[in-house]
Amino acid sequence: MPDDDIAPEAEYGRRVHHHRTRVAETARWQETISRARLGVALAAALLWWLAAIGWLSSWWLLGPIAVFVALVVAHARVRGRRQRAERAAAFYERGLARLEGNWAGAGRTGARFLDLHHPYADDLDVFGKGSLYERLCGARTTMGEETLAAWLLAPADLSSVRARQAAVQELTPRLDLREDLAVLGDEVAAIVRPDALAALATSAPRPSVTRLRAAAAVVSAATVGAVALWSIGWAPVTLALGAVVLQGVARWRLRERVRDADRAVAGHGPDLDLLAGVLERFEREPLTSPLLARLRDDLLTGGRHPAPVVRRLRFLVDLFDSRRNQFFAPVALLTLWDVHCALAIEAWRARHGASIGGQLETLASLAGFAWEHPDHVYPDVIEGEARFEAEGLGHPLMLQERCVRNDVALGGATRALIVSGSNMSGKSTLLRAVGVNAVLALAGAPVRATRLHLSRLSVGATLRIHDSLQEGTSRFYAELVRLRDLVRIADGPVPLLFLLDEILHGTNSHDRRLGAAAVVSGLVQR
Repeated sequence: MPDDDIAPEAEYGRRVHHHRTRVAETARWQETISRARLGVALAAALLWWLAAIGWLSSWWLLGPIAVFVALVVAHARVRGRRQRAERAAAFYERGLARLEGNWAGAGRTGARFLDLHHPYADDLDVFGKGSLYERLCGARTTMGEETLAAWLLAPADLSSVRARQAAVQELTPRLDLREDLAVLGDEVAAIVRPDALAALATSAPRPSVTRLRAAAAVVSAATVGAVALWSIGWAPVTLALGAVVLQGVARWRLRERVRDADRAVAGHGPDLDLLAGVLERFEREPLTSPLLARLRDDLLTGGRHPAPVVRRLRFLVDLFDSRRNQFFAPVALLTLWDVHCALAIEAWRARHGASIGGQLETLASLAGFAWEHPDHVYPDVIEGEARFEAEGLGHPLMLQERCVRNDVALGGATRALIVSGSNMSGKSTLLRAVGVNAVLALAGAPVRATRLHLSRLSVGATLRIHDSLQEGTSRFYAELVRLRDLVRIADGPVPLLFLLDEILHGTNSHDRRLGAAAVVSGLVQR
């Protein structure tokens, strides 16, 4: 646990030095063990030669062999410690790079979550290189990444925001936890597939799984029994063929369930190992905030800890994948192996799938952001009429020394602000600072401001509108579509924080002024 009084840069630097020292120490041990292995191998060769010419008994070789095996095991352990130290050092070096502003393009960009038709995702640089998502994301599982994206794409209700704030504040000083999660994730980063585990958290249970499993067991037993009796001459071939045909019919009837299971989990063993490790690491952490306690209770499915439950699924996935082994394929074909495994996986998903989520990792990502920005504040989320009142508001993705802060007050009698100025004077940056901080606030994260009061708001923007050759739309038409969407949002139950930048500039000045005034008036009235 780091000292709260130590600056993030100093703590990261201290830990980088610590882990790099460990890397150097383990590297020296590796070199020593390698030389010892070479010496033992040469000694074994000498003993073998002496035994071959009859000067020594062959039993003398057992000693060098045992020592060599022990050195191999020790070398593997030392190599593992060195790799973990290297990953931990890299984790803190990435942290230093973020603090220095050299993080864009080095992390997970979340580009797969970008929807150009979303009311603000592209306008506020929520996804992509150098985006808010890349700055925040420390998740190592697909579900953690998806949960963070969902939190940034839609404002939470105020009770959820407050619960997330409390959880993030509790996790903020847990630097050791974030280090362990990062090291754990890096150990399998090269083999984890980006689409892994996405279907597990939303399993729609089908009826009669238990009865189907029992019926499939009866059919398999009958088929194996009939074939066995025919093979020893105790039953006619027609009985064996009939059992095989019956099994084929059962497999054909259940083919969709097998395909569903295959799409959901087949080949995702490494991802399940990672998820089990993440859950196991969270289990060891003392968590007390209401949201974290509830998440832990949700993961304790039927009183069982989540990591063994996930490892049970890993075992089922391995069994399911074994049907692809060419030597085992005949046995799998004769025993309805794929059906049994698919139904077992379906039963697991129906029982435990809803308990698997990425909220813990997402909260840890927000906590890492809070730790690296101790000057950021948690906003006061308030009930009542629409309000956004900020003092010292700055864009959270800019370096501190380059960030110009402003006061912004919307609410009460002030329903709109018009920002004007010369080119390159920071008008769009101010609008983005308002929008990005609102997104952060309503996701439960701290914001770059000295004070922020806001109500629950929907965010909409026209800061970056694109034409589309594929869709056959001009920029002017795309902007009209976005404005129409914002009007619809403004008609909804959550007030709209609209950020409009030089709207309708695809037409003449007179019509543009009239149109812009009508749009703003309509939004204000709503």
